[in-house]
Amino acid sequence: MNVSAQSTQPLYRQLAGQYRRSIETGVLRAGDRMPSMRAFMRQHDVSLATATESYRVLEREALIEARPREGYFVRAIASTLPGAREPEPDWRETQTEAQFVGIHANISALVARWQQVPDALNLGGVTAADALFPGEALQKIAVRTLRHRPDLLTSPGHERGDPRLRAVIARRALAAGFTVHPDEIVMTHGGTEAVNLALRAVTQPGDTVAVESPCFYGLLQVLESLGLRALEIPASPTTGLSVEALDFALRQHADVKALVVVPHLQNPLGCVMPDAHKQRIVELCAQAGVAVIEDDPYRELVESDTPPRALKSWDTQGGVIHCTSFNKTLAPGMRVGWMAGGRWHSRIAMLKFAQSRLNEPLSQAVLAEFLQSQAHERHLRRLRERLALQRARMAQGISASFPAGTRFTPPAGGMAFWIELPPGAGSMAVFEAALAEGIRIMPGTVFSNSGRFERFIRVSCPGPDPQSADAALARIGAIAHRLAAQEC
Repeated sequence: MNVSAQSTQPLYRQLAGQYRRSIETGVLRAGDRMPSMRAFMRQHDVSLATATESYRVLEREALIEARPREGYFVRAIASTLPGAREPEPDWRETQTEAQFVGIHANISALVARWQQVPDALNLGGVTAADALFPGEALQKIAVRTLRHRPDLLTSPGHERGDPRLRAVIARRALAAGFTVHPDEIVMTHGGTEAVNLALRAVTQPGDTVAVESPCFYGLLQVLESLGLRALEIPASPTTGLSVEALDFALRQHADVKALVVVPHLQNPLGCVMPDAHKQRIVELCAQAGVAVIEDDPYRELVESDTPPRALKSWDTQGGVIHCTSFNKTLAPGMRVGWMAGGRWHSRIAMLKFAQSRLNEPLSQAVLAEFLQSQAHERHLRRLRERLALQRARMAQGISASFPAGTRFTPPAGGMAFWIELPPGAGSMAVFEAALAEGIRIMPGTVFSNSGRFERFIRVSCPGPDPQSADAALARIGAIAHRLAAQEC
């Protein structure tokens, strides 16, 4: 195997990528023994550190596993499930016309069904278990903060948000590749409000908004509530939004006002967009006069040696509105988000004041202190490590329990698996059968407004009890087996 001297990637990542491609294409099959560390070092003329890091990358991606006193082996994911990695979509076959969204009734029906089984094991969400967040540390900061600033519970707070928190956020934005002044940051009630404000700033009822397909159902609900039409652009399970399909759509639909895109760990696909695609998307939308709304709540959960760059880092004209929150990475209960509105900053600030006024000040003060401490980076490292272990265990469970013909691509971080089931195993039928057995999943039908993804489900990593999740995956797999068998 050859590596490129011109590549900007570290050598160990290049080598890991070559073995990844060999596994994906079937050159290396499930159960095949990987070279020993000594053989790997000799074959590629690299150090022990490089060999070790290469294998660690493949382990984190659940492609290989270490067996005590035996060595490393290719995992059983690809061969247990023929064609396990989901194929790239042909966007020409999936291009649709923009249409008004009508998804809310479906979501409401699902929520009503969940409420009928309140004790069900929740494998349908995309928020990590409570135990994985630094609750005790945040509580101590809150107590200490209130001791010194008791007025935080009685004063309305700063009009634009806690100045200290906005300053910390501005410094942290540098790691995402862009510069923003603290006064250009608008604090929000979580990421959903940020996206809502961005859409209200750049569209009017009846306008068309381009979205990824599949798309997070919460965004479809927001579009419906604002009277907007959705133009679904196919997304790849490995690279995200199809740049080629977006280019075609922008040339065919002159009425598109905005694009909403999740570049890192897209929900539900779990993919990470390559930098070249991010840059091209910003360029295409700038040329077409289309606002880019970057929804980026999962960036810090990506498995990467260097912080992934936000689309905003390629924005030279103020055309990208960057939206994110701390809900998925630090404190789901605080519901604190923020946005950098680019050239729409003033309008967004006005809309924010009109829609929900000021944010609660105590949570912002607590987050400002925690984010400045080394404890935050330690928390993020531990969170990524624990989620990686959960993903590996879940990938193994899916491989062991689901029927032949099942396809999935292990996510590049986070906790959500997007699974295509074989014919006969419809997502709503699996949803209902699983709920009857006390398990929540998300059916694929809610991730599109156009009736796609009937045979897809989203299943997420479990809470603190992995054994219960193992048993739940086995039951979901048995349900899929039974439904697929009925089709034959």
